[in-house]
This record gives sequence, structure tokens and C-alpha cells, in this order.
Amino acid sequence: MFIELHILQNFAPSNLNRDDTGNPKDTEFGGVRRARISSQAIKRAIRQENSFAKKTGVEVADRTKWITRLLVKPLVDAGKDEEKAWQVAEAFAAELGVGIEKDKKTEQSKTKVLLYLSKSEITDITKRLLENWDKILSTLKDGKSPELKTPVAEWVKNLKKRTSAPDIALFGRMLAEKPDLNIDAACQVAHAISTHRVNMELDYYTAVDDLQTDDQTGAGMIGVTAFNSACFYRYARIDLDLLVNNLGGDKVLARKTVEGFLRAAALAIPSGKQNSFAAQNPPDFMLGVVRKDGQSWSLANAFETPIKPTSEGGLMSASIKKLNEYWAKLSKVYGGDGITSATLSLDGDDNMEGWLGKLLGSLE
Repeated sequence: MFIELHILQNFAPSNLNRDDTGNPKDTEFGGVRRARISSQAIKRAIRQENSFAKKTGVEVADRTKWITRLLVKPLVDAGKDEEKAWQVAEAFAAELGVGIEKDKKTEQSKTKVLLYLSKSEITDITKRLLENWDKILSTLKDGKSPELKTPVAEWVKNLKKRTSAPDIALFGRMLAEKPDLNIDAACQVAHAISTHRVNMELDYYTAVDDLQTDDQTGAGMIGVTAFNSACFYRYARIDLDLLVNNLGGDKVLARKTVEGFLRAAALAIPSGKQNSFAAQNPPDFMLGVVRKDGQSWSLANAFETPIKPTSEGGLMSASIKKLNEYWAKLSKVYGGDGITSATLSLDGDDNMEGWLGKLLGSLE
């Protein structure tokens, strides 16, 4: 069973997701330049959206190189010496095989790669470290301890192919240094692309020196910021069976995770340059689909021929029309059996709760 989400969202002038030059990300599609928001930016915004953790009832996991800090705090809270706690945390990272390096600013140790771990997974390894504390310290040499081999191995085995964190279950975990911790993502998220051609624009701005005297001229600072304005098509798909498996068979939590994702996906907006543009624009149109036919349809090709503004309005109404037409064509050719769909539009009569109710009701 797959749950698909199709969103049309129009953003006012903004730079939500920048490339290495500071310009809004873009791509070529259908032979013309389109605005783009990366899937990574979208997924992070969903993870950080308050409604996600509120609905699942589980804190989001931490993606960090500072697992040492995550371990040191509870070890110290348990009454252990802070210096020794750092040593044990570093030895744990060494046993895990993720490497240790000194942070130049803090002089504290961190891992060489990002780890993605839930709060309960950190609690579990902390408990194992405390249970073996004396043995670990007594054999600690050159940043390593043979007494860590068993607790770390048991901890990794306990996490194999499952997690307690809904966001890890959705978006997966990949660690080349420890493949046993890998989890296949139950959710696929596409890069958002504009339904139309986009040209980059530049904002030339100046800042005035408030203490400049009347006989002084010129700006205190001059700069240029790139931006664009675009109507985006967004697509995501959840594999419900894989989500349940990733959560250790917990169907109740899987259902909450689906609802949390749908809510958060509607509300989440990347944070790039928002203090400068305040592009807080919610979606105008969402199509949710529950599929039992094993198929998956991205509707991006509805916009392979770029949308042009109409005399009746801008880009949104034309984009909605084109998406609906393309959906009808796909349904005619490939069939619509086993598909439950629900639309939520600013021009419709339904609301978020009713829309969610239709989709979640079809999961039972």
C-alpha cells in the first residue's frame, strides 16, 4: 500500500533553498529553466515542523556528529565524572567505527560522520555504558576499550532494520561505516520544481548608517541577493508496509506517522532567507492518494510543457487544471482500481481534518 501526496504551492519572492553561489536552486525540465527546492530541504522542514512530533508523540531524532555530547550529558547526570564521560563517549565512537576528530572551536571530540539516532537509541546505549562502566574504564587505553565490544555489538544488533523514531523510519538511515544500522527509507520525496519557466532576479540593496552626519553621503553597506517567485509542484510517496517494518511492526505508530507526515508536509516551509522575504505561503491545492494497486505516479510530467499565466488568473489555476487533466489521462490508461483520492483546495468546501479523515480512513 502506498500513500502519495501531490502539492501545488505558490511562493512569493524568496530564496528558500540556495546553491553554493547563494542563488536559488534551479533545474532544466521540459527544455526550460525551472525553480527547484531540493528534497533534502523539504524533508528537513517536515522533520522540524512542530505538528509532526506532536502527532506521532515521539521526539524527532538527532542527525549529528555530536553523539559524544548526547552521551556525556546523561552520563554526567548519572553521577559520572565529566572527563571520564568524554573518554568513554569517544571510545564508544571508536568501537562503532565512525572515527573521532577534535572540533577546532570547542576542542571537544566529535565523530567524522553524521549519525542519525533517536532519543531512545541514545538512552539504550547510555544504559549499556553505565552497566559496564567500571570494566570500560579499567581497560581503557589509547581511546579504546575491549569491554565496549559486546555492549556496542548488542546495541547495533537491537537496532538492525528497525527504529523507534518515526522520522528515521520515513527518511531512512545510511551509515557506510556500520551497515547494520542502515534502514531503507519508507518515504520518497521528489525535488519540488516550478510548473513554469523561471528567471532569476536580483535585489540590489543598501544599508544606511544611522550615525552618519548630514554632510556624509553614501550607503553603509551595499549588497545583492538573488531570488525568484514560483508555483511549485511537490510529490512524495510513503510505502506503508515498509514503514510498519521499520517501526518494528508498530501499526499504531505507523498510522500516526502517516498523519504526522501529511500534516507537516502541508505546513512545512524551508527556512532559507525567510527573514529577508517572509515567504510563508501555504499550499493552494493538495491531492492525497491511497493506492492498493502497487503503482506510483508522479504527476510532474503534467508540467513538462511549462504553464503560462492565463487571462483568468496567474499560474495556480492553470497548474491545478493541468494536474487534474494529467491525472485523468493516467487513470484512463493505467486504471483506477484500488485507488482512493482526496483533494484539498482553497476553492473547495473541505478542510484539513476532513481531507485527512478520508485518507486515513482508507488505511483501515
